[in-house]
Amino acid sequence: MSKLPDSVLSCTDVNGDLLSDGVLRYAFHQLLGNNGYVHVVNVPKSFDHVAFLKELGDFQPTPTGTVVGDLKPEADMDDTYHAQNRKSLLPHSEGYEFRGVPPRYLGLWCVTPASGEGGETTMLDGNQILDEFTEEERQRLFDTAYEWKSTEGLSRRGVDVRVEHPVLENRKGGRVFRFSYNNMIVPEGDELAARLCERGKEIYDENHIAVSYEQRDLIVWDNWRMLHSRNAFEDPSRHLKRVQIAAPIDA
Repeated sequence: MSKLPDSVLSCTDVNGDLLSDGVLRYAFHQLLGNNGYVHVVNVPKSFDHVAFLKELGDFQPTPTGTVVGDLKPEADMDDTYHAQNRKSLLPHSEGYEFRGVPPRYLGLWCVTPASGEGGETTMLDGNQILDEFTEEERQRLFDTAYEWKSTEGLSRRGVDVRVEHPVLENRKGGRVFRFSYNNMIVPEGDELAARLCERGKEIYDENHIAVSYEQRDLIVWDNWRMLHSRNAFEDPSRHLKRVQIAAPIDA
């Protein structure tokens, strides 16, 4: 069962007045650092999502090359696992199939919220999963390279990537936690990797938070720390914008 979000930031104060840019940015960075994500609400029409997010770093192209991408259902993708349909997604971090460092931050903002039930973005602090493993087991997740593959939907679009990375990796600026319940290749007999996937999904299902959207709402999270997913929905007009923000070049 999902829990209520605890990292909400309103662009307006108790009197309904807009926060100053300085106060908004201070609170945003405080929540992002403390909780791993921020849900910005009561966003005015004048708010420039792209300019605000560029302050976090350079935008990183997705596997299909888009820099500011659109997340909305595509008619020919309903029968496969893909972000561009209306089905639920499984817990994952973003960019596990990238050859280099995965994006540090993900940003989503709402153009058109889904009417009716569903369509929430769900998230979990990955530390809740890693805390279940011993120090020795976590070290093995640093030391062992696993194979990761792109999703079925991306493969249909001509993006079919397989790379090798450890689950955990230390980089300047923090620890990277890669996770994909269905696109990490678990070697036969690897009990640790199998337990990571299965127990990780159980913990995710039991403890994730679910974020609902109003128009212009913005969600940003630390992709090296947080896992995310999506609840299924019916409304084909649901439309989000997405950016991936790269780690600094010296990471």
